Amino acid sequence: MSARIAYRVDQEAHQMTSTPYARGRNREYQALRKLREEGWFCTRSAASHGPVDILAGRGGEILMVQVKSGIARASPAEKEVLKVWGKAFRGKVEIWKFRKGRPLERETIYEHDKRRNPRSAAH
Repeated sequence: MSARIAYRVDQEAHQMTSTPYARGRNREYQALRKLREEGWFCTRSAASHGPVDILAGRGGEILMVQVKSGIARASPAEKEVLKVWGKAFRGKVEIWKFRKGRPLERETIYEHDKRRNPRSAAH
């Protein structure tokens, strides 16, 4: 491969990874790695335009994560939708915020109270 072609390939690869979609996807992969390190079994909703980017489970617990990076913020309406999801799945919902040069910020939007709504043993 000539130097000119190699340079162009490198340049195109850089351009592909610097799109907002690619940066968001990379943060989602970063979140997946962190969750797996914490012992969660998890999956990413690829090309998601829904409220939940990552669904995770561990020891009977359910965690739903919406990943935000850069200056992106969750609107009050988005947070309300996330609460509905948390209630529907009887789980915990968090927004994970990745900001350049800052530690990960985890904001809990909803957490199911197992004592208040125990699952019925009888069906």
